[in-house]
Amino acid sequence: MEKIGIIDLGSNSARLVIVEMDGDGHFMVADELKESVRLGQDMDRDGFLKPQRVSETIKTLKMFKRLCDASGADRIIAVATAAVRRAKNQRSFLDEIQATCGIRVSVLSEEEEATLVYRGVINSMDMPKGLILEIGGGSTKIIYYNRRSILHYATLAFGAVTLTDLFNDDGITPKEQTEKIEEFFTEQFKKIEWLAEVDPDTPMIGVGGSFRNLYKMNRIVRKYPLNVVHNYTFATEDFRSIYDMVRVLDVEKRKRIRGLSPARADIMPAALAIVKSFTDYMHTESFTIGGCGLREGIMFNQALPLTVERPISDVLSYSLSTLVRYYDCNMAHVENVVHLSIQLFKQLRVLHKFPRVYLKVLKIAASLHDCGLRVRYYNNQKHSRYMILNSAIYGATHREIVLAAFVAGCHRKEDLTPAEWAKYKDIVSDEDLDVVRKLGVLLRIGEALDRSGQGMVKGINCDVLGDSVIMKTELAGDAALEIRQAMAAGGEFKRAFKKNLEIL
Repeated sequence: MEKIGIIDLGSNSARLVIVEMDGDGHFMVADELKESVRLGQDMDRDGFLKPQRVSETIKTLKMFKRLCDASGADRIIAVATAAVRRAKNQRSFLDEIQATCGIRVSVLSEEEEATLVYRGVINSMDMPKGLILEIGGGSTKIIYYNRRSILHYATLAFGAVTLTDLFNDDGITPKEQTEKIEEFFTEQFKKIEWLAEVDPDTPMIGVGGSFRNLYKMNRIVRKYPLNVVHNYTFATEDFRSIYDMVRVLDVEKRKRIRGLSPARADIMPAALAIVKSFTDYMHTESFTIGGCGLREGIMFNQALPLTVERPISDVLSYSLSTLVRYYDCNMAHVENVVHLSIQLFKQLRVLHKFPRVYLKVLKIAASLHDCGLRVRYYNNQKHSRYMILNSAIYGATHREIVLAAFVAGCHRKEDLTPAEWAKYKDIVSDEDLDVVRKLGVLLRIGEALDRSGQGMVKGINCDVLGDSVIMKTELAGDAALEIRQAMAAGGEFKRAFKKNLEIL
């Protein structure tokens, strides 16, 4: 196990993430710290990092170093982006950091930064094609990829901090300021010729702190039940409602908006103006927020060096494998339960008639059905449901995560209360209850058929005969325990599928 401190020194914020690498290609975040240092503030006047900003940054980096040391970090990877990249006093600034903090900071080129952002996205989202908009404090990046390869990228030398400084005119209202930024940025987009080549159906992905804050605000407005920013789908119409609210308020009133970080209140209108001009220019009806970007790109590269050459081929399987390890689940048992549950799904399709997309839901539920044991054995299915709802599962939509959580919550018995289900009415429908019940029964049988965890049941062959389903098991030894446990689900099986269950 190696522990790495990753420092991202941006134009607006400095972030530290402490990551545990397990040595087998997987990682988990162990700690995080963020400070708003505004390193890029007032730079546009003469191109120099200002003494007050430098002093604040040095103070923050010393704090980061102390936390890394206290956490037992084996090494630190520190990178700087737009503000430091453009600074005329870059060398003296980096030397001072090295001398006072003992941290060597690498300055990323525009290409390196865009590539790391892309790697954070492509290795955490099941989107083979996309248009990434990453808004930083000192720059805005647009990355177009298709078939999991970057086709084009552009870095505009304006971000939320620099635009706020540039259009800071006491003589105009906040609304007029955002209108000027929209107009200005639209002209910048027109200069990027390859934007005209982007397929109209290409999904837009928003990355960065401004998008995360946007999610938090909209979550409160919508009373959205799932506290997971990654893969949150945002209707452009909903975005514009928030934009219209934010851009007419002064800074002090913005600081009181629930979900909006007070440290970001002054620069948020500029960030949202960029999003507005981009969605208008590209005629985007909705976009997805990615919770992974540059820092996660570094993490993937460190944990799995192959991602430097090519992205992870199966994002969901990789993510589930990471969580199975992190929750210390019995990996052999998990693999058996996934295998048996999927066999049941495929062989009983004539009964449930679900499309293949629901295999993904069942795979998530089967992979993490036992994670609740980390909390307590009794009612562990309820703990598993909660943990799935609050885990970082890459490659799955919010709807798939909610369905999988409730399916896992049924793996010992049907444990589905109307009140709990009603909390997620904005994500799932009443019709989805049938999906949960049927997949839950399949998972319960699949789990029961490996009850001892010894792999006694190697396979299943199902026949639907009249009012019965005959399951013939392929055995590697005495499976009396497994068959007895699986037969205990007979009543729930009949309620779900209207068939009697026989297991041979």
